[in-house]
This record gives sequence, structure tokens and C-alpha cells, in this order.
Amino acid sequence: MPYFILVVAYLIGALPFGYILTRLLQKTDIRSHGSGNIGATNVLRVMGWKAALPVLILDILKGVAAVLLAKAVSNLPVIYLGAGLMAMIGHSFPLFLGFKGGKAAATGIGVLAAVSGWVTLALIIWAGLIIALTRYVSMGSIVGALSVPLFFWLFGYDLNHIYFGVGIALLVTLRHKANIARLFKGIEPKLGQKA
Repeated sequence: MPYFILVVAYLIGALPFGYILTRLLQKTDIRSHGSGNIGATNVLRVMGWKAALPVLILDILKGVAAVLLAKAVSNLPVIYLGAGLMAMIGHSFPLFLGFKGGKAAATGIGVLAAVSGWVTLALIIWAGLIIALTRYVSMGSIVGALSVPLFFWLFGYDLNHIYFGVGIALLVTLRHKANIARLFKGIEPKLGQKA
């Protein structure tokens, strides 16, 4: 079994593009600003779209790359779905930053895009609607992640994919626990609000 690809997927996911790009563009450590997160949302709040957009794209591409590489090695769902989860875990707990990383939402979109176009489209529309109505990116990410297993079920995928969706839902939701606390307190920053 080519389980080594799971390690490779973790390392791909662990590439901290938010940290790297803000170091290169602004000569600053994004972890010292805003929420302290390395993801595109915090980069947007602190440095604007010009810095946030490449971070978002690269974080999505990490997820795509991990799954496609795994599919090139094995067509077993346990391998490529596992690789997708490992890429998300790598983003959340990167070896290169002392295991303190992002929340895996963007990388998760990339993972889903390489697994199922229909589930990804449904997720983007649903999460986008939540963000548009509430202006909370975190709420869109959380509600979207929790909906992933349901979307796999609705589109007729097997239990492997549904369990994979549960894994995504748990990881992304747990990574947003501080956001959830701020949402309940009414102090979570909205989209467009500067740090």
C-alpha cells in the first residue's frame, strides 16, 4: 500500500503560504497581526486583497495537488481521501511553523475540488450564501464544512466519502472554536472589516 503518499500530502499541506508570502511582500510575520492566523481571511483583514488572493489560491492548490498526486499513485479511495485529510491537517498543524497553522477551509475546498466537482460547487454556493447574508467568513466556513457529509450523501457517494466529509466537518469546526466563541459574544470581525 502506498501509504507514504499520506506523508507527502501532509508536507504539501504544511507549506505555509500565508506566512511565506506576507514575509516576502510586507517583510512581516502575519502571525503577529489580526487574529494571528496564517490563512487568507486574516491576510485580507491585515494586508488587503492583493496579498490575500495569492494566499487563497495557493492554499486551495495545496489541497488539489495532494489529492491528484495520491490518485496518480493509487485509485483506492482510502488513499486519496486520506491524502486530502492529511493535506488539511498539514495546513492546520504545519511542521514548519511549530504545528501552529491555519483553519484548513481553503485547503479543504481544494481537496474537495479534486474529489468531487458537484460537492465543491454546492459547498461554494451554500457557504457563499451564508457569508453574503451574515458577512462572517467564519460562519460560512463552519456551516459549509458541517454540510460536506450531507452533500456527499445527497450526490450519492459511498460511505468512504461520507466519513471523509465527517472528517472535514470535524477538523474545520474544531479549528474555528475561537471564532465560534467570538460569534456568540458578538465580537467576530465581519468581512471587509480591518484588523
